[in-house]
Amino acid sequence: MKKAQATRLNILQKAFELIYSKGYQTTSIDDIIATTEVTKGAFYYHFKSKDDMGLAIIEEILKPALTSSFITALQSKENPIDGIYSLLYNILMNNDYFKVEYGCPVANFASEMTPWNSKFSHVLEELTKEWIEVMINTVEKGKKDGFIRQNVNAKHVSTFIMSGYWGIRNFGKIENDKKAYLPYLEELKIYLNTLS
Repeated sequence: MKKAQATRLNILQKAFELIYSKGYQTTSIDDIIATTEVTKGAFYYHFKSKDDMGLAIIEEILKPALTSSFITALQSKENPIDGIYSLLYNILMNNDYFKVEYGCPVANFASEMTPWNSKFSHVLEELTKEWIEVMINTVEKGKKDGFIRQNVNAKHVSTFIMSGYWGIRNFGKIENDKKAYLPYLEELKIYLNTLS
């Protein structure tokens, strides 16, 4: 990796950590520069603005990490019901990248930025649609393979599960304890078993 690429990646990674812990609106370019130890000129060499950098964080840091782990987890089990439960359990209970006290970074960006910035809305909508599509395809495959009832609406199931995930991440953030996730996981397992 060339020095310029390494600098850009360092800015994105450190800025993500800062924004994830403090919030997008309250993190200034000066905060990012101080954390990354780059000059203001170096920052503006790589990004036209804070919003340009924020969009790059979503596209280049969050999207690849979340999409690959999401897709891999759903495809790792023969039974999609087990795959969906395993995915949510691992994201909530075993993933140290997402801190319980900070919630879901995608949900955080969505609540902070989508009312004010159409570019953020568009990028976050694309990412969310991608997750929903993967889940829909998983449910449809489960129907085809006989693991899930034929009358199950894959889109409704996927939307319900993902909205529950986003919601429980907020409960975890409020309580600052992964124990907040356990009732959701318990009910999720019961719900998923009704699909077969």
